[in-house]
Amino acid sequence: MQILHDSDADLGILNGKTVAVIGYGAQGRAQALCMRDSGLNVIIGVRPGKSFDAAVQDGFKVVSVSEAAALGDIIHLLLPDENHGPVYKEEIADKLKAGDVLSCSHGFNFVFKEIIPPKDVDVIMIAPKSPGTEERKRFVEGFGVPGLIAVKQDYSGKAWDIALALAKAEGLTRAGVLKCTMEQETYEDLFGEQNVLCGGMVDLMKYGFETLIEAGYPPEMAYFECIHEAKLIVDLIYEGGIQKMNAVISNTAEWGEYYNGPFILPPDVKERMKESLKRIENGTFAREWLAEARSGAKTLKAKREAPGQHPAEIVGAETRKMFEKK
Repeated sequence: MQILHDSDADLGILNGKTVAVIGYGAQGRAQALCMRDSGLNVIIGVRPGKSFDAAVQDGFKVVSVSEAAALGDIIHLLLPDENHGPVYKEEIADKLKAGDVLSCSHGFNFVFKEIIPPKDVDVIMIAPKSPGTEERKRFVEGFGVPGLIAVKQDYSGKAWDIALALAKAEGLTRAGVLKCTMEQETYEDLFGEQNVLCGGMVDLMKYGFETLIEAGYPPEMAYFECIHEAKLIVDLIYEGGIQKMNAVISNTAEWGEYYNGPFILPPDVKERMKESLKRIENGTFAREWLAEARSGAKTLKAKREAPGQHPAEIVGAETRKMFEKK
């Protein structure tokens, strides 16, 4: 894939344009601040509450979602996935003008047709590959985080140029951006979260912790071995890849990786991952998640409470105090 940088993007295509950022959470705040610092005219559309007050405190013009959609030439949707569809239908759809740009940072709602845009607008995606706080930190330091850009609908014939310019305004082209499709970004993002980063990793940590304490080992030591040190290993991979990590750890640890890894995660795990990917691609996951969210998210809320009662969390809270500055 081609990696695009600052020299490939022209901010001039955004001259005279108003970017209406809808939502002011972690991503909304970070992206809005970076775009404003790059000279773009940015307004915030959000309902009254903490996010509204925070945007005002940061010096933005803050209006209702519907007014922002009417004022904006580029409507950049940064709400939680489950809210995009209803908010678009109720407050944005009838405010769009021919030639407007609908933008997002995750293609979920366009891919699963929660948002069906009119044919006379551009539809694009600018996706920073980091949490909002890290994106903002790297931008302020003079660099940026990598990103993805996509075009779902190119009414103007300039949609790719607009997406690339917005990526530059957010500092993403300083690190490098890749062109992709919204489908690729959406399916891969959901797959990674569910199978590796959140679902897989959290369960692996908990099972390891439980195995040690059930065998009579001290919980504090189990926390260090199965949870605390995971960050150290991931940091090494982040910095230089798996081989860099293997070059730094002990020979014993490296041999253990080859000796026991395939036993703990045998090949049939990949088959279950393939089934997970199918559920994502055919829309099953999206339908079930949106049904859960729009029925009050009772199951989600119940499951959210459970980790706090897990011994690993209780022990971890005490163990992490060891690293606090006195």
